[in-house]
Amino acid sequence: MKITVLDLNFFKSESIASFLIETGDGPVLIETGPDTTYNNLTGLLKRYGYAPKDVRGVFVSHIHLDHAGAAWHFADEGATVYVHANGARHMADPSKLFASAKQIYKDDMDRLWGQLKPISQDRIHPTEDGEKITIGGVTIQAFATPGHASHHNVYLIDGMMFTGDVGGIRIKDGPIFAPTPPPDINIEVWQQSLQKMRQIGPSSLYLTHFGVFNDVREHLRLLEEMLLQWTAWIGDRLKQGNPDEEIVKEFEAYFKELIGHKNTDQGLFERYELADPAYMNAPGLIRYWRKFRGI
Repeated sequence: MKITVLDLNFFKSESIASFLIETGDGPVLIETGPDTTYNNLTGLLKRYGYAPKDVRGVFVSHIHLDHAGAAWHFADEGATVYVHANGARHMADPSKLFASAKQIYKDDMDRLWGQLKPISQDRIHPTEDGEKITIGGVTIQAFATPGHASHHNVYLIDGMMFTGDVGGIRIKDGPIFAPTPPPDINIEVWQQSLQKMRQIGPSSLYLTHFGVFNDVREHLRLLEEMLLQWTAWIGDRLKQGNPDEEIVKEFEAYFKELIGHKNTDQGLFERYELADPAYMNAPGLIRYWRKFRGI
């Protein structure tokens, strides 16, 4: 088995990754990125001697477009798509997912994410919590880890954990952020998932945004600390009666300041904005406070 981090070059390098798992029975992908980087992904596969039709399975952490938007291409070529059971119906009929994303991104939808097409039910494998799938001698175990999304999985291969978004965002030497877009953010459930990840005890974390990190316990500690810090920050302003628009604008400045404390490289800030837009994080946390905390 060989694992390779594929940089999909989503407008900039090191913003979205896909992971190539070379098994004894052909390649497997964890995460596909969006449709807009599909050509980049196929070009990388070709570099390692593979065509899209060679891909045996695609494992997506969740159905958000930056993680699973290109999965339909591989299903059309014969791959099985593995996804949390709560997300499976949206892979078969992505109309609601697409409409929801269109509401947020409006005229930027095509530029950012491209197309989204339905996947045949016989190409979708809804996973169970703890389920083990073996392909070409490589066993991939799925664990349900909601909090960022109700349909979120992490995947474990020989102690290596592929974390999607529940494991946070960390680019180069930048800070560890918890992406909190609407509509599914649930802080207490996310904390439970982080505890579950600690109990599983991976040796390394493979982050879709971006790369491989071995300081597992410290990473998860700092991620939870930032998650709670952001949540309290938003909650304080809601309790003060600040308008949503003002909170979002102020959060964008706060987000940039946090990155600046680690690195003044403008390119790093742009990568974080591509992977985890500040203007998306605040509305997700505002919704959490109103839905679960009654503010």
